[in-house]
Amino acid sequence: MSGDYYEALGVDRKTPLADIKKAYRRLARKYHPDLNPGDKSAEAKFKVIQEAYAVLSDPKKRAQYDRFGYAGEHPPGGGPSGGPQGPGFEGFDFSGAGGGSFQDIFADLFGGLGGRAAAAPGPERGEDLFYNMTVGFEDAVRGVQTRIQVNRRAACASCGGRGTAGEASKPCPTCRGTGRGSVQRGFMKFSSPCPACGGTGKVPAEACRSCRGESSVEQTETINVRIPAGVDSGSKVRIAEKGNAGRVGGPPGDLFITIDVAPHPLYKRDGINLTIKVPITVPEATLGAKVEVPTLDGPATIRIPPGTRSGQRFRIRDRGVTLPGGRKRGDEFVEVAIIPPPFNDQRVRELMKELEKIGGPDPRADMRRQGS
Repeated sequence: MSGDYYEALGVDRKTPLADIKKAYRRLARKYHPDLNPGDKSAEAKFKVIQEAYAVLSDPKKRAQYDRFGYAGEHPPGGGPSGGPQGPGFEGFDFSGAGGGSFQDIFADLFGGLGGRAAAAPGPERGEDLFYNMTVGFEDAVRGVQTRIQVNRRAACASCGGRGTAGEASKPCPTCRGTGRGSVQRGFMKFSSPCPACGGTGKVPAEACRSCRGESSVEQTETINVRIPAGVDSGSKVRIAEKGNAGRVGGPPGDLFITIDVAPHPLYKRDGINLTIKVPITVPEATLGAKVEVPTLDGPATIRIPPGTRSGQRFRIRDRGVTLPGGRKRGDEFVEVAIIPPPFNDQRVRELMKELEKIGGPDPRADMRRQGS
């Protein structure tokens, strides 16, 4: 073959084997002679991609091809003996020798005579899909049932996901269903798996016109989703079998939903615990008081002890977020902030001046001592 094997399959040299396999299957379906009767260019293209895949799907041959530009023991055009035709074993048919070991050896020597032909496309699991979803703060805490619309590939209704019209396969016309083929090189005859069907003896039937042989069609589907209680930003919810449909009757992939939780105007979340800032007055902080604060379960009352300072935190147990599955519930922490009285009220100003005369400990005395 002239040209580049990677170029023939439409991939580059860093492409992993799994993607090479997908590229080969796609091209094989497109250019298969049975799906393009009478089209010589399609037949030639099919042979090229068969040869390219035979090398790039074999790690040893691929490594040799990447290094030297050819696969096999010797460069194209000759070997250590026998000239272009290879060694002079005349009139031998190795079809039953050694359980296939001769075929493997000569396939390596002559660079892909079909001894390791690729298997025909079979059932393949569909790709997983990924979806980002924003949920409200309380919906994330309590859980919610909702619906989303997803673009996914579903099994073709016309062919039942087979990708073919009528039966999924028919006997290979190249080997007449035997799965074996022969290659003649000079006086040597090699028996190997049929390159047209990969040794299965069957080839795909006529492609389904609705899905063009892809076995699935693009559609928008509305899916019911249950978001469990306790999810947080970055949590993932898996919806089984709601990814893309599988190929040739394979199982569908899954749908993975990544959660982003919207912020709350009052609460801040730290894992399963919640924090809320609650303002209190100067008298409440000085004299102590009972203060009503909001929680996820409704109002609750906490006791503010006399002499409370701004920024002090008080815990209300079991009023936080419940872990998914109900295994444990967090706490709510109330952080108080002392709010000064209005400075433009004359009566307040008089009271503050009276308070100033009473005096008290210097709140900055320690700071001055440490700074001196």
